[in-house]
Amino acid sequence: MSTANLLVELFVEELPPKALKKLGESFANVLADSLKHQGLAPAHAVATAFASPRRLAVHLTDVSTKAPDQAVQQKLMPVTVALDAQGQPTPALLKKLGALGVGAEVVPQLKRAPDGKAEALFLDSIKSGATLAEGLQKALDETLAKLPIPKVMTYQLEQGDGPDFQPGWTSVHFVRPAHGLVALHGDQLVPVQALGLKSGLTTHGHRFEAQLDPVVLTHADNYAEQLRTQGAVTASFAERRADIVRQLDAAARKAGTGLKPIEDDALLDEVTALVERPNVLTGRFEEAFLEVPQECLILTMKANQKYFPLLDAAGKLTNQFLIVSNISPADPSAVIGGNERVVRPRLADAKFFFDQDRKKTLASRVPGLARVVYHGKLGTQGERIERVRAIARGLVEAVSATLGCDKLPTEVDMAAHLAKADLLTDMVGEFPELQGIMGGYYARHDGLGEKVAQAIEDHYKPRFAGDELPRHLSGVLVALADKLETLVGLFGIGQLPTGDKDPFALRRHALGVIRMLIERDLPLELEPMLRAAAQPFGDKITDATPALLDFFYDRLAGSLREQGYSAQEVDAVLALRPQRLADIGQRLAAVRAFASLPEAASLAAANKRVGNILKKVDGEVKPVVDAALLKDAAESALYEALNVAGGKALEAFEMGDYTASLRELAVLKAPVDAFFDGVMVNADDQALRANRLGLLACLHQAMNRVADLSRLAA
Repeated sequence: MSTANLLVELFVEELPPKALKKLGESFANVLADSLKHQGLAPAHAVATAFASPRRLAVHLTDVSTKAPDQAVQQKLMPVTVALDAQGQPTPALLKKLGALGVGAEVVPQLKRAPDGKAEALFLDSIKSGATLAEGLQKALDETLAKLPIPKVMTYQLEQGDGPDFQPGWTSVHFVRPAHGLVALHGDQLVPVQALGLKSGLTTHGHRFEAQLDPVVLTHADNYAEQLRTQGAVTASFAERRADIVRQLDAAARKAGTGLKPIEDDALLDEVTALVERPNVLTGRFEEAFLEVPQECLILTMKANQKYFPLLDAAGKLTNQFLIVSNISPADPSAVIGGNERVVRPRLADAKFFFDQDRKKTLASRVPGLARVVYHGKLGTQGERIERVRAIARGLVEAVSATLGCDKLPTEVDMAAHLAKADLLTDMVGEFPELQGIMGGYYARHDGLGEKVAQAIEDHYKPRFAGDELPRHLSGVLVALADKLETLVGLFGIGQLPTGDKDPFALRRHALGVIRMLIERDLPLELEPMLRAAAQPFGDKITDATPALLDFFYDRLAGSLREQGYSAQEVDAVLALRPQRLADIGQRLAAVRAFASLPEAASLAAANKRVGNILKKVDGEVKPVVDAALLKDAAESALYEALNVAGGKALEAFEMGDYTASLRELAVLKAPVDAFFDGVMVNADDQALRANRLGLLACLHQAMNRVADLSRLAA
């Protein structure tokens, strides 16, 4: 068996740009994994993916021409069925052997071995390894079947083999029509077929700039270089992307001091999938368009034209943009001029929308929300706004006593009232991504004040993981009210997320609420807040608070683990279902500090033991102790130590010093150990038993104020 590197390429019509990266990775990984599984490539073989607008390919190292033979042991049947009383093969055994291609001559070589409660006969044989042609065909079929194709296309073959083939009558289902298949093992062709194509040695380069067409591949290892030099194509997605980044940075520096292209990984991936040999050019538009909010101009250039707008050092939009072209003419002026002509009407539309929208105030648009359906079971956007206002008023009342702010009620109510008004503007109708942002601009134009404008703009935040929070308290409270209305309402009508389906982004909303409560240190308790948020709905919803609480704590647990807290630390804190999420970080820090103490393991185990004892008692055990009934020295010592340490721990807890609260409990290790070593809790005397259980309840209460320390037990 000889080894060489393998190259497989599927040449197709232009692939969907937003799916190309995943298609290329899947094509390479699945094909490589299949060949490794069949023994045709070693585990350490390196797969290199190639993906351009018109090709999917993979280069795999150290591929064998044939997989090694394998020793196979096959179970035949129980001995009692295979052999008669004289030990001779039965007709059933001979029939089974015949089906496997062997005869009675192998019966003496059959092995007996236990199989469950019975004994069975086994046949040892050698299975011939697959040839590369066989294995690659299987791998290719599997790869094409597993491609993450967003939408399958059906087309008809125009060429084929066989006397019965008729052009246009054989249908193929694939992401785009395929026109070529290459399979090279070193410099040898591997005969395989797929999508009505037979493998060959030729591919095609750039549509307009290839030096040779077709490109005849000479060796698997020459693929990328031949496409680059003869076909004018950079086949590697990663290399093309890196080249675009380099050219964007160079063009930005050339365009002006301090200029930089906007950062957008999704846009970068998309333009990488649109070009085979990138060439970055610089275009301009009239400065008059800069009067339009830059978010509008940036969005239309990115979404509609796939341009990279240039920003100055302060992050402000300039009147220059970068074009990633697929051609490199000696004189690029025609390409630049064409793109400038195309973008101008887009920018003019944005300016028109902006000018028209400012002719009406946000307040004048609010009545129109009564005609916009929000949800069939929850009413209109107008009804929704009134619920958000009611929830926001409740939040203001809850935080005002602690945080204080005279203008807060007015700012929050006005922002909540106008938050959705921009949904009826032309700009948001054209670019839904700008909702909230445009509301902020129009609020400033209406003279509503910066705080109100920012609250309207920020009330959708955080929009995604890692996004910034609203800038001011008024914006935080409106954002909280908006997200709580969504969560409570949709849970109340049974619209819960399932599996990977979350059409209303409820997980993101819950994480947004959690982040605002914690990072803004808001004095709000979770369950009362959720119950208050349900009141404005009236009888439109059923009470889903228990399910919603579980949902919040599940999201919080996942978020905390992602931040680096251990599962034990998170479980210990969240087992108590703390209502004030703002102090979660302090509780976790206290648990981590406690776990590092030498007494921690023993006390955690004791706490778990106490919890188990109390669970087995019928009825509630009150944390009350009668000192006169303390008969044993060990229980008296624990009682005295608990009074002292527990008092100090409670004082520290009420002051919010959770670390000190848990640290004070460390002195209880010795008396707790002595208690369990020398005291019988379940004494025959009922009064004595009840008193000892009460002592354990006091201990359990003292040890579980900050967190459930039993969760730290090994």
